[in-house]
Amino acid sequence: MPLEESWNTFFNVELILEKLQINGTIQDVVEFGSGYGTFTIPASLKIKGKIFDYDIEPEMIKCLQDKINQNNLSNIILMNRDFLIDGTGLDDNSVDYVMMFNILHAEEPLELLKESYRILKYNGKIGIIHWIYSKDTPRGPSMEIRPTEKQCIEWANISGFNTYGGSFSLPPYHYGIIGIKK
Repeated sequence: MPLEESWNTFFNVELILEKLQINGTIQDVVEFGSGYGTFTIPASLKIKGKIFDYDIEPEMIKCLQDKINQNNLSNIILMNRDFLIDGTGLDDNSVDYVMMFNILHAEEPLELLKESYRILKYNGKIGIIHWIYSKDTPRGPSMEIRPTEKQCIEWANISGFNTYGGSFSLPPYHYGIIGIKK
């Protein structure tokens, strides 16, 4: 991860949350890969319930815990866990929304999507963002493992999601997809 100040310049967080429909109609959320909490903190202020936040890096968990404490937030539950191997530990059909941001280049994208499908309630949503498929982006995974919009849509559909509307642009460097559990 780059320094946080640099990292935050790659996203228009408010636009991303708005386009991915993360708002006050949502109760509970899961975020795979919290990182610095770039999306966690703003999303926690918009939703009605809790955010179950997972990251494999203890340093990222500590960083986010410090921000939670500084902002006196009580609706974020942090878990230092390898969710690729161990899953989330959450019950089937238990959350309303999954935030899957810049993570589908992982070794097992279908496993992540299947876990998302399992924990989402019927009509629950998954919001996916990823780096556009271009070597001109200032960050992002190598082009060899960076998924295209079409790949992410196919993976989501294979996993059972209805990806109505396809993908959309999230300038300056990302695209987004919304999937619904049917």
